[in-house]
Amino acid sequence: MTDTYPTVAQVVLDTTDARALAEFYRRLLGWTYPPGHEQVDPAGDDWLNLRNPAGGVGLAFQQVEALPPSSWPDATIPQQLHLDLTVPDLDALTVQHDRALDLGARELLDRTDDPDEPLYVFADPAGHPFCIFVA
Repeated sequence: MTDTYPTVAQVVLDTTDARALAEFYRRLLGWTYPPGHEQVDPAGDDWLNLRNPAGGVGLAFQQVEALPPSSWPDATIPQQLHLDLTVPDLDALTVQHDRALDLGARELLDRTDDPDEPLYVFADPAGHPFCIFVA
């Protein structure tokens, strides 16, 4: 018998507005919708997928009635999960910081003065934390 393991297909984010959050990440990451997900569903966008054109793990967005945003760094409402995104250098980090804010993210932490791992922590429009750091 061969050992087999499951493969991570995608990370699913709950949100009260699946289309808006999918659009935020589509524009932030430059990813694409698979066929059938690129247009608004008249019945409602209760589930949307995004795919990385280079392959690998995707993102999905699941519509929920209510979602209290994380209160990070306060532990009252924990992160539950967060995404780590990398850039090659400080110049790229500055560019992506500005892009994230322009797309609707909120800055939660500026740790760009850390010599070992400069980073920003943001909240996406639904309140999920994500980091962008120099790899």
